[in-house]
Amino acid sequence: MSRDLWEEDREYERGGGGLIKKIAIGIAAAAGLAVLGIAGFLVVALQGLPSLEELKNYEPPTTSRVHAGDGALVAEFAREQRMFVPIESMPEHVRQAFVAAEDQNFFEHSGVDFMGLARAMITNVGNAVTGKRLQGASTITQQVAKNMLLNSDRTVLRKVREAFLAQRIEQALDKERILELYLNEIYLGQRAYGVAAAALNYFNKPLGELTIGEAAYLAALPKAPNNYHPVRQHERAIARRNYVIGRMAEQGFITAAQAQAARAEDLTTTDRLSGDQYVAASHFVEEVRRQVIQQYGEQALYDGGLSIRSTVDTRLQLAAARTLRAGLERYDRRHAWRGPTGSGNAEGDIEAQLRQSAPPPALTSWKRAMVTRTAGGVRITTEDGAAGRLLDADAQWAASNARGANRERALTAGSIIYVQRIGNTERYNLRQVPEIQGSLVALDPHTGRVLAMIGGYNLSEQGYNRATQARRQPGSSFKPIVYAAALDYGLTPSTLVDDGPLAIEAGDGTVWSPENYSREYYGPTTLRRGLELSRNAMTARVAYEMGIDRVVQYAQRMGVYDQNVQPVFALALGTGESTLLRMATAYGEFVNGGRKITPIMIDRIQDRSGRTIFRVDQRECGGCDANWNNQAPPQLSDNREQVLDPITAYQIVSMSEGVVQRGTATAIASLGRPLGGKTGTTNDYRDAWFIGFSPDLVVGVWVGFDQPRSMGNGETGGTLAAPIFRDFMEVALEGEPPTPFRIPAGVRLVRVDAQTGLLPGPATTTTILEAFKPDTEPTRDTQDSSPFVFGGTDPIDPRVLTGLGQDFSMPSEATGAQAAEQAEQAQQPGQTQAQTRPGGDDLGGLY
Repeated sequence: MSRDLWEEDREYERGGGGLIKKIAIGIAAAAGLAVLGIAGFLVVALQGLPSLEELKNYEPPTTSRVHAGDGALVAEFAREQRMFVPIESMPEHVRQAFVAAEDQNFFEHSGVDFMGLARAMITNVGNAVTGKRLQGASTITQQVAKNMLLNSDRTVLRKVREAFLAQRIEQALDKERILELYLNEIYLGQRAYGVAAAALNYFNKPLGELTIGEAAYLAALPKAPNNYHPVRQHERAIARRNYVIGRMAEQGFITAAQAQAARAEDLTTTDRLSGDQYVAASHFVEEVRRQVIQQYGEQALYDGGLSIRSTVDTRLQLAAARTLRAGLERYDRRHAWRGPTGSGNAEGDIEAQLRQSAPPPALTSWKRAMVTRTAGGVRITTEDGAAGRLLDADAQWAASNARGANRERALTAGSIIYVQRIGNTERYNLRQVPEIQGSLVALDPHTGRVLAMIGGYNLSEQGYNRATQARRQPGSSFKPIVYAAALDYGLTPSTLVDDGPLAIEAGDGTVWSPENYSREYYGPTTLRRGLELSRNAMTARVAYEMGIDRVVQYAQRMGVYDQNVQPVFALALGTGESTLLRMATAYGEFVNGGRKITPIMIDRIQDRSGRTIFRVDQRECGGCDANWNNQAPPQLSDNREQVLDPITAYQIVSMSEGVVQRGTATAIASLGRPLGGKTGTTNDYRDAWFIGFSPDLVVGVWVGFDQPRSMGNGETGGTLAAPIFRDFMEVALEGEPPTPFRIPAGVRLVRVDAQTGLLPGPATTTTILEAFKPDTEPTRDTQDSSPFVFGGTDPIDPRVLTGLGQDFSMPSEATGAQAAEQAEQAQQPGQTQAQTRPGGDDLGGLY
């Protein structure tokens, strides 16, 4: 048998083959294919790897940060929240903690730790049998490679690419640079990429202030941040932190005493971006975000590590949020209770049910609560388990609005509501989120820097900013612009205007007959008094005599209206549409002497390397960088456009002071400071405005519904918006000494009869110190004549209307000495020796 096989084999060999040779050839071919396959695999794996030059110049995306004008951090923008910190600026114990926890042989291996890999493979054999988690063996260099590849797939191809890239990184960069990239790249939970961002997000500290225990906790997070959450997994987090502390001690990075002290530390973290100042600034920050994206694009904002210095003042911003919301809540309380926010089971787990309900608004001390019974008073239990009782007045308010068709608003057992505790008592106020909306803007009238901006009641609603986007009718808050045009036309604050009924052909076949809010007419009234009492008929008559085109030109020049607005007479009473920010800016031009200002929200932007790429102030200042040697400060040119005669601007300021002292805004006179402003209320009480100012601060307030509808009879600018302004200014001006308004050069201050506008005579009962342009002030000659009434049937008296219809001039501002001399000669213009008749509010545009 064997012989037969032998013969067959020999026969096979004679035919040019043989079994042994055939097998050998097969093996060789398979080996060749394997080699080719491995080579092909490696070629594929190495495709697209960064070059050495790319590795050397690699810059990870970093967080852009917005700081307030006072230096406080108010926002961060990032796809990956990261702050890049050079390795030399990182404390040694922070670097050591990560090396000890993640790669103890980091300074010895060449990118791949083959000994560590072998140990992991052996350990994983046992782990696979017992079901334990398999260990990885990636070095710090490999983790940098994985981050640079932007791919975390668990595949052989990715691991091979990672290993090759790690070797290439080790050739291109030194160990310090690799560690720098790693510590700035690694994800550590809490929205934080890199140790600097994590130090802030977990501990609200810069890296240099981290303790050994805090650094060790951060070093425990790279593998699985969620597994070691400082609150939800507190004990587990401490155990992992202590393990890292032990590794640091084993490798000689810290002493045994330091390790013991670090283990004794408690693990206490903070959420730094949840504070009041961040919440309050949300609308302002959204405007900054839009501007930066418009100018530099999304990638620059979210990846570029920009440092944005904004104009917001965090103290004023927080005051703006609180006072506006308090004013809206006051209005809401005067109107209907709209019912509970939800319902539950008063016999069940009340606290658990409340945790699942909608949380109360930010920046409030409200609590979620459930009604437990209503017999003998409304009893409640709050989300933190406290039992209490609603005030009887609050319970009655809810009951009075829960009858007939509104029975679903009734408070019954299980009703979920918002409440606010009264002191340390068991009594609570009933609260609800207002439907009405509002906005507030505060800006510096001299620079245009926006210091505070609130765009609505809901501070987390960033998509719609009512201060910049809501175009509403300003009503009578527009009247100072009409009167500024009139003053440049030749009228004075003392000019008498006929406050009587009038009918004006609108040009479209209709007749426009504006009425005063009180439906009363006072006859000949000074221009000042017309503004103080917000007389619609007077304002319309002035606009008609001048021509509405002149009013429109002034509104466009001051930035209130766009160039395409139609010149209809109703515009004189504020029926055109504008925004709160535009109106506040225009009032700033009154305060600053008539110079054009542009609202500013960003002072400066720097790139990630600290280079300034944007600065709003482009004026040259040759001496600003000089060493100080008791020399005078450098003089900066003011090249802003002059949009108003400085004297005209001051006359409006003075007349606006009268609005506060005697007119429609006496609600704010209690502050006892030099303040001016103007109320505004539109038809059917749909909008309530107040734009007011001190010598160095302009504040605008608007209140209304998003879908315009009546706010209710009597809900005017004087009752709704002015008190919000008052409450804000009380905080804003706290600690500031009262400062008079600045008086420009050329102003003539003359005491006149408050009723006639002429020089005081025997019949005068009330006088007022009035501001006039040169040669327009009343004289004995005019006092002895019959007073001229503008808009009446008499011809124009040239003694009263000197320079009628002429363009304004632009005299220079008064020096400090001139203003002081004028202030010593007489009391401030606009202050009377006796009160005149009281005024009401206004309805701008009332037909």
